[in-house]
Amino acid sequence: MELAGQIAVITGSARGIGKTISMSLAEAGANIVISDLNVEAGKETVAEIEAMGREAIWVQADVSKSDQANQLIESTQEKFGRLDILVNNAGITRDNLLMRMSEDEWDSVIAVNLKGTYNCIKAATKIFMKQRAGRIINIASVVGQMGNAGQANYASSKAGVIGLTKSVAKELASRNILVNAVAPGTTMTRLSESITSLPGIKEASLSHMPKGRFGVPEDIGKVVLFLVSDYAEWITGEVIDVDGGGHLLGLPKYDEYLRES
Repeated sequence: MELAGQIAVITGSARGIGKTISMSLAEAGANIVISDLNVEAGKETVAEIEAMGREAIWVQADVSKSDQANQLIESTQEKFGRLDILVNNAGITRDNLLMRMSEDEWDSVIAVNLKGTYNCIKAATKIFMKQRAGRIINIASVVGQMGNAGQANYASSKAGVIGLTKSVAKELASRNILVNAVAPGTTMTRLSESITSLPGIKEASLSHMPKGRFGVPEDIGKVVLFLVSDYAEWITGEVIDVDGGGHLLGLPKYDEYLRES
């Protein structure tokens, strides 16, 4: 899984899963563009990658805004002269029962998770088509396939990401541009703490994990590394669940905890 000299843009990569993906690709030889809204953490991640002997740059971008997504890709092109890998990882949650969910809670999640993915793919595709090569990995979620009470906005956004992945894969395959999605289950990051910290939800969630543990960001990074490597050159339009088999048992009744909170 050698990526020597390749250029990868990872959105939402200052911390958590995005940072781990960035480190995994850097360890394999790629030079990395870190993009996030968290400036301090983003620059710290750049420094860590540079300490590995790789090139890395920081580009602050709100991917829900098309002009900033375009600037992210343009900055990459200006610095490195090419782009080989795009990982759309930026995402947010605004959990609530639908009857309580505000319009802003709905709109903000769709804007970042789905529209942000669209914006970045559209901007990067112009480069990929000229090169007649590229890899796009979209971070979805098992919730986008199963649904989850209390997460109608998040589940809808991730279901949209899955549909977008499959559609764009069909459009770009003839240009040697491969598009796949990775669908994590519950993975221990800052974003998931708001869920697992609710009384009783951690125990209930673990009871739905056949392997008896939550995922860690490294579980996701390994699969992304595989999908952008030459080992996956005959894979496109796929959604790979990375949840330790959690989807086999379904999700706990998360809505009960939201009603009580």
